[in-house]
Amino acid sequence: MKSNHYESVIIFNATLEDSQIESILSSLQEQMSANGVEVSGMEKIGRKRLAYPIQKGKSGYYIILHFTSPREYISKYERTLRLDENVIRFLTIKLEKKDLEFIEKKKNQVIEEAEKPKEVVVEEPAKVEEKSTETVEVKEEEKDTNEE
Repeated sequence: MKSNHYESVIIFNATLEDSQIESILSSLQEQMSANGVEVSGMEKIGRKRLAYPIQKGKSGYYIILHFTSPREYISKYERTLRLDENVIRFLTIKLEKKDLEFIEKKKNQVIEEAEKPKEVVVEEPAKVEEKSTETVEVKEEEKDTNEE
């Protein structure tokens, strides 16, 4: 059996609680491991607004899975997602070598940025210009002359 690298984006119904989503994900991972799938990464994006309403819902809970799987398993995996009522949408793509390199490069950049010491920028307070009282008095005098 030939294995390929895949990326899958799953959007769950946003009305589900975090514990319900965790239980769905754990059962999905159990099924995946039973079929010889190696999950290399999972990114929980969280609740986000959808681009357009899906099933009268305006938001969803996003999960991104990276895994290595035999290609025969993908149809079974997608059927499982299709039958789950809590899954609004999903998309699974096969990753090429250049895609894997890009993902690895992004991971390294994130790690490097996290390790860098952050510089604290202190801004000086803006100077407040004081208006002179002379100009106010002149304007009041002008009003008095205009009223006469």
